Amino acid sequence: CPACGKAFADSSLLAKHRRTHRPEKSFPCPDCGKSFSTSSYLLRHRRTHLPEKPYRCGDCGRGYSQF
Repeated sequence: CPACGKAFADSSLLAKHRRTHRPEKSFPCPDCGKSFSTSSYLLRHRRTHLPEKPYRCGDCGRGYSQF
């Protein structure tokens, strides 16, 4: 990525990532108002608002909504 230097093996992933550097964030979260550059990033974020935490830390047992 020319903006941050992150490398991608697939050009389509680079194209998706480059949208994160755009100033416009057209996908706001209805729960907290944080905005995202793609609908898939919004969907990933929305899991953080769910009460279910299916992923557990093997050391401390803390639950997480994402792996």
